[in-house]
Amino acid sequence: MAAADALALYNNALEGTRNLPADCDVRVLCEWHEDWILLDGEAAELVSGKHRDPSVGAFTTVNQLADEGGLAHLFNRWFALGERPSCRLVTTGGLSAGPAQELDAATGHFRTVRTPGNAVAVDEGRHDIIDKLRRGITAHCPQTRRRWRGDAGATPVSNDDQRSEVARFLSMLRLDHSKPQRAYIDHAAPSMFAQPVLDRLELQGAVVVVWEAVMRLFRARMRAKGPVPNAALPAVMAHRPEHSTRHPADIERELTVRIVTMHDIDVAIRSALAMPAGYQPVERVPLTTRLAVKMDTGGCTDNAIERAEHLRIDYQEYWRGRVSGDAVARAEQDRFERRLLRINDQATDPGAPTGALLWRRLQDKVDELPADSLPVGMDADLALGGLCELASRCKVWFGQRFDVDAAIARRRAQRGTGS
Repeated sequence: MAAADALALYNNALEGTRNLPADCDVRVLCEWHEDWILLDGEAAELVSGKHRDPSVGAFTTVNQLADEGGLAHLFNRWFALGERPSCRLVTTGGLSAGPAQELDAATGHFRTVRTPGNAVAVDEGRHDIIDKLRRGITAHCPQTRRRWRGDAGATPVSNDDQRSEVARFLSMLRLDHSKPQRAYIDHAAPSMFAQPVLDRLELQGAVVVVWEAVMRLFRARMRAKGPVPNAALPAVMAHRPEHSTRHPADIERELTVRIVTMHDIDVAIRSALAMPAGYQPVERVPLTTRLAVKMDTGGCTDNAIERAEHLRIDYQEYWRGRVSGDAVARAEQDRFERRLLRINDQATDPGAPTGALLWRRLQDKVDELPADSLPVGMDADLALGGLCELASRCKVWFGQRFDVDAAIARRRAQRGTGS
């Protein structure tokens, strides 16, 4: 989403031409104060990005938006920066009818009543929604809570003044709550965010490589905050009188590795079009085991699939060693696997989650098994490997049943091999 914002800024900066103005001072600062900051000269917008999977659902309460949506932290950063920046929450979650949508409506209302002198009138009819956000900020932002209470000898902030602060914050806030989900963004982003820019530039080329080139910039900048040379050592003697103020240009020079400028975007776009082979997305290796295909179809992550395959192999090796030297081990294995099937059955009651959520539920249920009830030398991870082994035998599913062998054949064919 930071990359999408940057492309929108770049598109606006073109100003009806096909060339970026040489004096363009628009840039994106990554992972400082918030997830990213859009900068245009001295103007700034703090952006908090929050992904929410469909299984989690839309934001329903103001308290959720303050906590999980990051509005409490965003409010604290906005106030610390002198109430100057505008703010935005970018999320895939959506807002359900009720308090969450009422807060969104309040942001629009307070934007319209904000005066040039930054004064915002708070009418009594909106005290309720303001107080809900005020309570959420108090609960989830310790810095603001201490400031409002007047800790450390400071003057407490009255309830009316707190409401005025929140109203001013809402007048500077936008809730951008309908972004594409993670499962679709890789496919949708090139046409949604890169194609309009190419149309504006009147350039022809593979839009996918343009998007990948811009994304590479942001992958690098988002990770540029660490490690740092001094690691976790504290800053000492940092507030001597001769260094009491620092010029903004000095600070920005230190943050260069986190900044993406519009000229960076321009170079990335034109380089990608000139050398598309260098920016082709890395092709994903097809999953060709029954366990992997089932978990992938159910929406499990690549990391979860890799771990499951590893645990399955460990489980096989455990019983291979036991059966080779113990005449009764086979019977014990059968009993234990019947127990695992019962656990799987209990975890997949009607209406129970599938895919990634089911994977986590199965882990929780296995973790609850008493250690003395497991076969000798087996721990919870190995027991989870037993469920993975049963899935590879098509006795455990992560969603609806389907023809897994046909799915594997299709994946192999798409890669150009039928072996």
